[in-house]
Amino acid sequence: MNAIDVALICKALGDANRLEIVKMLSDGEKCGCKLLERFEITQPTLSHHMKILVECGLVNARKEGKWQHYSLNCETLTQFKEFIEGLTCYGCGSNKEGGCCS
Repeated sequence: MNAIDVALICKALGDANRLEIVKMLSDGEKCGCKLLERFEITQPTLSHHMKILVECGLVNARKEGKWQHYSLNCETLTQFKEFIEGLTCYGCGSNKEGGCCS
């Protein structure tokens, strides 16, 4: 996963509503109508949030009749998690001495 993809996902998850939507989708596909019930937002606002989540690749959308159904894109989520897990903090390991200026 390249830096631009990671940045787009981070930007998408930087909104509390979108973060909550992703959490809701973590237990399976949801119809847009079910997502809308959970929030005090209008349908156009939900559509805006979903567009951002779909465009960054974190969420899949499929149309069934007049409703959109959303699910997490497991491949993208796995790649994002691997990127995050690959980040380390210098001071968190057993070697807490040193640094570039010691």
